[in-house]
Amino acid sequence: MAMEGFYELTPAQQGERVASLARAALESWGLEARELTLLKYRENAVFRVAATDGRQYAIRIHRAGYHSDAELWSELQWMLALSADGFDVPELVVTRRGNLFDVVSHPDVPEPRQVDLFGWIDGRQLGSVESGVEGDVETLSRTFHTIGVLAARLHNQSARWQPPPGFTRQAWDAEGLVGEQPLWGRFWELAALSGTERALLIRARDRVRGELSALERSPRNYGLIHADFAPENLMVDGSRVRLIDFDDAGYGWHLFEIATTLYFHIGEPYFAAVEQATIAGYRTERDLGAADAALLPLFYTARGFTYLGWVHTRHETETARELTPMLVELSCGVAQRYLGEA
Repeated sequence: MAMEGFYELTPAQQGERVASLARAALESWGLEARELTLLKYRENAVFRVAATDGRQYAIRIHRAGYHSDAELWSELQWMLALSADGFDVPELVVTRRGNLFDVVSHPDVPEPRQVDLFGWIDGRQLGSVESGVEGDVETLSRTFHTIGVLAARLHNQSARWQPPPGFTRQAWDAEGLVGEQPLWGRFWELAALSGTERALLIRARDRVRGELSALERSPRNYGLIHADFAPENLMVDGSRVRLIDFDDAGYGWHLFEIATTLYFHIGEPYFAAVEQATIAGYRTERDLGAADAALLPLFYTARGFTYLGWVHTRHETETARELTPMLVELSCGVAQRYLGEA
């Protein structure tokens, strides 16, 4: 099949081809896979590597064109700084040449891909966007309290850290969220929206733009954030919670981080409890006043927009097709409540 047909393949077929690239890429680290297991194929493809050296790793094959080499280098620089500061983030494994990542080509994949490698992390994902989370309210509240603590500690570190020269990451600011060309796409143009839904989202977009444009942006409430505290990126091992996948890290409001943590739990019976627990955990490490917390509906709405933009710009993928109905319903409900129209 011609390479231009790669994106017409099913996710499983694409995964098989990307796996061939992953196996070849391991040469850059002097490794060979005894077993390669696809864990995630969404923005990037992530495989579990059982190597012939007896160790396990996670290898990440990046989506073509999503980040420049400078942006990826910057992401990994922050992870190294977090590790040096005592954060329990995945261990970055450098190539045999001492590089943080490599760019690898393979005949099964139509374009070169950035590839990086991490030490394996034990634990289980908190949950998934599709399946939600498991656990009683008390257990979830404890976990989200820990997550709130982790988010605050992360923001404390980024506020005092001085990035190296050349550091560059995207901004989840007013322009990046609700400008004419948002980072993840013009969400209001999503084909799956009805006329009524589109009109609702445009009303909400315009109000969000006005509020964000007027909002303070200082080290107190804005800085380098992870920007993807989604259930898949929080690894739970007993009382321990570890954060993975800094692919979306950039500059943004701290409340956007908290909104991301909670977004996919909106509407669940346990939501009020975990929202309260997250805020309480955050406040143990960093100030978050009542006036700030009152802005969460604004950031829930903005976060919902980004997910609609994501499926809009990736409408050809099976993941986007599966998630679109749920995301439209959730985002429209959040926007209605934000506007006081619910």
